[in-house]
Amino acid sequence: MHVAAIIVAGGRGARVGGPVPKQLIEIGGQTVLRRSVAACDRHPSVAELVVVLSPELVASGASLIGATRLPCRIVAGGARRQDSVRAGFGAVSAEADLVIVHDAARPFVTSDVIDRVIAAADKTGAAVPAIAVADTVKRAAIDGTERVVLMTVPREQLWLTQTPQGFRRDVLAQAVADGECATDATDEARLVELAGGRVAIVDGDRRNVKMTTGDDVTEAKRVYATTRVGTGYDLHRLIAGRPMVLAGVNLIALKGPLGHSDGDVVCHALTDALLGAAGAGDIGQLFPNTDPQWKNAPGLDLLSRALVVVRERGWAVVNVDVTVILEQPTVSPHVSEIRRRLAEVLGVAIDAVSVKGKTNEGVDAVGRGEAIASHAVVLIESRVQA
Repeated sequence: MHVAAIIVAGGRGARVGGPVPKQLIEIGGQTVLRRSVAACDRHPSVAELVVVLSPELVASGASLIGATRLPCRIVAGGARRQDSVRAGFGAVSAEADLVIVHDAARPFVTSDVIDRVIAAADKTGAAVPAIAVADTVKRAAIDGTERVVLMTVPREQLWLTQTPQGFRRDVLAQAVADGECATDATDEARLVELAGGRVAIVDGDRRNVKMTTGDDVTEAKRVYATTRVGTGYDLHRLIAGRPMVLAGVNLIALKGPLGHSDGDVVCHALTDALLGAAGAGDIGQLFPNTDPQWKNAPGLDLLSRALVVVRERGWAVVNVDVTVILEQPTVSPHVSEIRRRLAEVLGVAIDAVSVKGKTNEGVDAVGRGEAIASHAVVLIESRVQA
């Protein structure tokens, strides 16, 4: 059986909003369009691809889609969905005897759903994946300024359809022909229904969501966000006459860290972790100790400057975990204030910041009270933008 996949991406997605069509929005480092094309491209039963784009995007279609395993044709869509599907169907090869039609706005379709659609369409002529309605459904009417219930609809008969929808070639050909003169149809299965055809329902997948509104995109980005982890470490010798500062909090101590800046090991370790996670170098490259402008610079200032670099690269902090290793004084009485100041600079909730104080049990220079050290771990994610 020769299966062709038509991926429909000709709309603007006005309900999503934003400066670009919804199919070009990135989720987890990959556009909605590329995810949808890739889902069909990697399926072992699919033999060819046809991607329908809006006319203004066709010229750049190859770069928008990227390399594919299968032969891929790009065509311009029309004013209505059935017009776009008709254009895509016209580009399907003569060898195809079964066609699946998939919305590019559903980037998370699984191979199992495609399997079920192909099998059912081959058997019955037309098939759609769907999810059974779980909630009680009411039919309502407007009474003046109020919405009132007319009746409760039996939910056992109600299904929420998804894509891809599958059709034998002759069935889709008839639906496409009918669509030329029909009123707007929300999907090809509707055209088959209007012609008196039989459409089978197979199990869909709740993960196969459609990017319809800005909230859909935001939630998808939250779930599928790209994340990175960075680690940082800092150590300073302790000498008399220097203040002991941790995240801008002054601790009463006989000695303080020796350094070009203020020797704030918490902020220095955290800065290195942030820069490392974002692939933006390290604290020595950004704030070299040979540059006089960083002489006695507060650690929180260096941290906030590093955060600007990280954000400019499209990353946001998820959470941080810092360990301070110091014999004296005890860090624990100051942990709450250190966490508060870090959370304020990083722009995260205080429960996303962990700070722990440890000793080195008298071992090595830290254990002898000659040095202070800090370790930091940071999780960042690609910034969510609707």
